[in-house]
Parts: sequence; C-alpha cells; structure tokens
Amino acid sequence: MNTIKYPSREQWASIVERPHIDAGELRPLVAAILSDIKANGDAAVRRYSERFDHVAPQSLAVTREEIDEAERLVSSELKEAMALAHSNIKAFHQAQRLCPQGVTTQPGVTCWQKPVPISRVGLYVPGGSAPLFSTVLMLATPAMIAGCGKIVLCTPPRKDGTVHPAILVAARIAGVGEIYKVGGVQAIGAMAYGTETIPNVYKIFGPGNQYVMEAKQQVTLDGVAIDMPAGPSEVCVIADEEAECSFVAADLLSQAEHGPDSQVLLITTSEAFAEKVQAEVARQLERLPRKEIAAQALAASKAVVVADADEAMALSNMYAPEHLIIQTRDCVRLAERVVNAGSVFLGCYACESAGDYASGTNHTLPTKGYATAYSGVNLDSFIRKITFQHLTAEGVRNIGRAVEVMAEAESLEAHRNAMALRLQSVEKAGA
Repeated sequence: MNTIKYPSREQWASIVERPHIDAGELRPLVAAILSDIKANGDAAVRRYSERFDHVAPQSLAVTREEIDEAERLVSSELKEAMALAHSNIKAFHQAQRLCPQGVTTQPGVTCWQKPVPISRVGLYVPGGSAPLFSTVLMLATPAMIAGCGKIVLCTPPRKDGTVHPAILVAARIAGVGEIYKVGGVQAIGAMAYGTETIPNVYKIFGPGNQYVMEAKQQVTLDGVAIDMPAGPSEVCVIADEEAECSFVAADLLSQAEHGPDSQVLLITTSEAFAEKVQAEVARQLERLPRKEIAAQALAASKAVVVADADEAMALSNMYAPEHLIIQTRDCVRLAERVVNAGSVFLGCYACESAGDYASGTNHTLPTKGYATAYSGVNLDSFIRKITFQHLTAEGVRNIGRAVEVMAEAESLEAHRNAMALRLQSVEKAGA
C-alpha cells in the first residue's frame, strides 16, 4: 500500500479518484452481442457461451435433478451456514416493509401510495474463480419477500457444463427454482430481451465484470431497469491507534482478494499505526491462497494519515466507499457523521465479511462513488410505489382554482379545462 501522510485538502481529490476504465473498446463489442441475442435468441446465447465460457450446455435450464444432486454435494455445515444467513437476511429485509398511510393534503383531497412488486426480475450471479452463492441469498431473499411473481436466475456454467452446487443449494434455500446456465453479456441480453428458453424481465440485479456492467447499462436504453451502476468492489477502513492491528489488516486483505482492481483505503490518525498495519498486511498476505490477486490490489491501494477524526470522516465521505469500517474508540459517534457509504461496520468485531454473508444486511452495494446517490439493494429495490388520489367536491373547491391558474401559466389549456369543468359541475350542483 502507498502511504500518504497529512495530505492537504487539495490532494484529496487525487486520493479518492478511482482508476479510469475506458469502455470505448467494450461498448461496440457488448452492443453487437446484445443485438445478436435480441435477434437470434437461444442460438446466439449458445454461441457466446461456447465462445466465452468454452462450454455449450445441452440444456440452458437447470433441472430439478441437478438441484437434487447439488444438495448431495454440498456439506451439511455449509447448508446450515446458508440457512442461518438466509434467516438473518430475511428478518432484516422483512423489517423494511412499510404500511402506507393516507394523507389528507386538503379537506376532500386524499393521497396515498400502494407498494407493488416488480412482477419479473432477473438475478445475475457470477461464477468464475469464486462462485458467489451468497449473492443468490442477497438478491433472491428480498425478491421473494417483495412478492415478485417471476424470478429468473442466470449464472455461468463450469467447464463441465454444470452450475456450482453451492449456487443451486442457495437458490433452493431462497426459494428460486428457475435457473439458467448462462453467464456474461449473453445472460444480461437473454434476461433483457427474452429468448425461446429464457424469459425477459423488467429489472436486472447482480454484480459482474466490466462486460456485464456495460451490458447492464446498455439494456437500460431499451427500457430494462437495473439495480445500480457499479465498478470494482471497495472498502475504506477508518482506524485510530487503539484499533486491533491484525483485524484492520485482515479487513483490508478480505477486500483485496476480490480482484486485482479492488479498491482498498485505510485512513488513520496515527503514523505508527499505519506502519504496523502495513507490516501485518504483508505477514497475512503470505498465507492467502489468492495472494497474487490481493497483492495486485494492494499495489494500487492507499494508507492515508490525517490530523484528526474530523479529517478522517470528511475524506471518507468524499470517497463514498461501498464498505466503510470504523474501528475507533468513538465509532458510534463518528457513525452519526457518515453521509456517503454503501454499508457501515462499527467497532472491532464488525468485519466486512459479516455483512457479506450473514449479519442480515445486503451486500449488493454502490461502488465507484455511486454511494453519493444510490442505496444498496433493499426491499424497495424490488417494489414500485404507485400513487393514488381521491377528490371529493370539497376537494375540487379547495384546489381547483389553483390548478386552473397554474395550467394557464404553463399555457396548457386542456389541463385547465379538465379542472374548470369539474369546478363548474360542483358550483352548479351546490355541492
């Protein structure tokens, strides 16, 4: 990690800057694949699966027999861990249900909201070097709670044409049975446009590489919603001299092992502590199976020493991290000053891994600074809120003239007339 000591405010912008990813070469390639899938359906999906995943599954759909076989392949201990995580995720997201309240804005004018689930959603779960079965629980659980009628899950096949058994078991635990062996851009295209086998959906969720992210953003131009734009995963750790050095190092490494482009930022008020963490990171790194990947991420990461907690919080809010860990003696007080972050972890025991797997919060979070404007996935992500209003004759009398005046000012005569006719009717009836 690169250590930066007491940077001036003018230097902060360069500290929080993410590496620029040039999508210029990606864009036309992704667009061509999406166009092909839109026109040619399953045939195109199979062609790209063979080209990119080097496998052409006989059937795109996962069968019940394959899920049953996965149950036998996954250990009881892992299944129990998944069940615990699912229970906590379910409890946390169920608590997000809101009971809509009617509001009388004027006598005779009542307005309210009705939450309605998105009827067709697609979940993308990466496979690759680390199959993210936990993402199945994070996406499928709130989708089920919301009441989404059709939940389609796509995940890339392994070299033998099967799906990692842990992904299938997690899907069964979460209640999802419609699973397809398709990954990458072709999965996003299939869910966006539909094929002979894979149904189209209205909103697509889930992480992925830069090709998947580009595909998600491109299908929005065709009216398909996505959870959020995203970049590489990231963590910011704020720590003082009383923090447990080994915990901080482990937190930094747990993020770094995601991928060579993962973002890791340490902010501390102690030079001595920064040096201790660097040494501990080097020691723990040697024991990691994904050492080479983590080392690449660390080479582009930063340890920043600041003057005090005020600067630490200001720098963190400017960075707007996906994950924010605060390991300080006054972490609860500092938490009140968090403005921009995807998910926050307080105290020495709240590691990012807890939220990634089993505490109950969602791990699908805004990255690349999008935490300034986006929330992580939650129950509302799977729900639309339709507004209603009901006016009585009294309501027309109370707001009618205001509507007329405003419509006239915008030169929208038909708008004015729609209310004017009702005002005349109310006055004529003497209601």
